[in-house]
Amino acid sequence: MRAGARRLLTEDAELPSHDELETLTLRLRGHIMVAVPEVETAAGKLPKDDVPRCCALACVGEARMRLGLEPEPGLPARIAHAQRPARSVNALCDHYENLGGRHS
Repeated sequence: MRAGARRLLTEDAELPSHDELETLTLRLRGHIMVAVPEVETAAGKLPKDDVPRCCALACVGEARMRLGLEPEPGLPARIAHAQRPARSVNALCDHYENLGGRHS
């Protein structure tokens, strides 16, 4: 999961073609759809007032919101759009690991 996100977030990364960007974006969306229930399950094992639980669930909410966003036209806007779910994937992986899950 992190490798796909890194492809869009690394400063010196080669810019993807339009087709590559479409594939990466779809893959990142799939990663979010897989990671969200895992993070929710891990967070659900903590007390309701636990700070890591609240942070993880806020991340889940933001990731879900990003799934509903549509990109603006043009490659730069599409890259910026794809970077948002990439950040969510990284954050979800971080929360999952911090809540006791395996490395992703």
